[in-house]
Amino acid sequence: MNKDIQYLLIQLIKEALKDCGLDHESVEKFYLDLPTDSRFGDLSCNVAMRLAKLAKKSPRDVGLEIICALTKRLEKSELKNYIKEVKVEGAGFINFYLAEIYLYQQLGAVIKHGKEALRVDLGHGKKVLIEFVSANPTGTLSVAHARQAAVGDCLANIFDFLGFAVKREYYLNDEGNQINILGDSVRLRMKESEGEKIEFPENYYQGPYIFDIAREAKDKQIKFEELGDFAANFILDIIRKELDDFGVKFDYWSSQKELRVSGRIEKDLGFLKKNSRLYEQDGALWFKSTEFADDKDRVVIKSDGSYTYLAPDICYHQEKYRRGFQWLINLWGPDHHGYISRLKASVAAFGHNPESLSVVIVQLATIFRDGKIVHMSTRKGQYITLREVLDEVGVDASRFFFVMRRTSSHLDFDLDVAKKQSSENPVFYVQYAYARISSILRQAQVKFGKDTDLSVLKEKEELALIRKILQFSSMLNVVLSTLDPFMVTIYLQELSEAFHKFYDQHRVLGQDEAITKARLALIEGTSLAIATGLELLGVSRPEKM
Repeated sequence: MNKDIQYLLIQLIKEALKDCGLDHESVEKFYLDLPTDSRFGDLSCNVAMRLAKLAKKSPRDVGLEIICALTKRLEKSELKNYIKEVKVEGAGFINFYLAEIYLYQQLGAVIKHGKEALRVDLGHGKKVLIEFVSANPTGTLSVAHARQAAVGDCLANIFDFLGFAVKREYYLNDEGNQINILGDSVRLRMKESEGEKIEFPENYYQGPYIFDIAREAKDKQIKFEELGDFAANFILDIIRKELDDFGVKFDYWSSQKELRVSGRIEKDLGFLKKNSRLYEQDGALWFKSTEFADDKDRVVIKSDGSYTYLAPDICYHQEKYRRGFQWLINLWGPDHHGYISRLKASVAAFGHNPESLSVVIVQLATIFRDGKIVHMSTRKGQYITLREVLDEVGVDASRFFFVMRRTSSHLDFDLDVAKKQSSENPVFYVQYAYARISSILRQAQVKFGKDTDLSVLKEKEELALIRKILQFSSMLNVVLSTLDPFMVTIYLQELSEAFHKFYDQHRVLGQDEAITKARLALIEGTSLAIATGLELLGVSRPEKM
């Protein structure tokens, strides 16, 4: 059965809720999750807990009621032979236990079809645009930008794997006061290099890279009034190279300056004005965002005639829709949380569903070395850069570690752990499991095939490993629901642990031929799941270590 078992179970749960007279539409979208403890089944649903208040019953009583109706539904469904047991456990979770026949069948599908058996088409070609990093071209990328880059790129990989038509975009704030200050910073350094005594303002850009730009600008005889654009392009080239070395490539680089010059900002504001979405007050032009669930109205044109940040952002997001994208996903830093409601309001004002815009807040990262926080960059004198992390620990560890915590949680990145060649380093631990399996498969004298009898796999560790392999698509379902790829790193560590436990207890080679073939198939399935997970993270898959 290649259908998504989670999808089928959710449909059955919805039908059972109707049978019980419970309204599943009255709760937020629910989904099946992976239990944190394998003793509590293979899949878990918290819908009973979500409905308890509405039903005026305890979550457990609601869960038992749902299970009663669900059992009847299961008896008539194609899942009849695949669900061994359904229980209400803990605080009211409905937990599903998969039958062994399902485990063998699905492992067989993985062996037969490879990673395609791990893929579930949840996107159906829906056009998605993920915008991330979008750092101002005024300095090199920090670790905060690096974390966004890793999260955004992994998320895009996963969306692509799940059947979405996904594109990556970097939005350039390449005009305005910050670019003027950048140009002035370079101009002052140029004067300083000529022996002129300069008092450098504190709010100017002071990193050593400004000296590099100043030298280049002087050699090329760049005019003072062009220094801002020259410097921004100089820095943008550095950013592109850093991202390229990090394995992150964008489909589009969108310019705010081009947006303004095109006249589309005025056109979109004109649309809002024509539809009575704007009004004048105190010499400024205001957007009636409170009509679309914002907590207060927002200024789009200040009294001096200049745009606020919101004006080009409104137009920029409308451009995304005009380009045919159906789901917009933005990754922002923690200082942008208050900006979400006004942007969603602008989406609604143009007639789009505000839920078609999703904003993921990516918390900051702290770098540790020798057990201590690294406050300052050794080369830049300002902050730790992506380049420094790449130079010290490499691409694989950098990408894995930056995704290793929930995006909503602060990330502690320990450089010393990331460099260790031991099980203490999670990326090494996962890659070592893959390399170990590759070595066993190379040594094998017998070959397993599509007709291999997998039902001889009866040991506790064997069944646990199969279950973990088959959690791959469920794990990606969670990633899709939460828009957070950190679950991939957790899954890969747990899968590697399950493999090591199996291998420490049971020999693969030199056994009865039927057992050997089945175990070779089992570790081949493990290898496929590990390889696919690492590929989604943009991490290499070494066959020897």
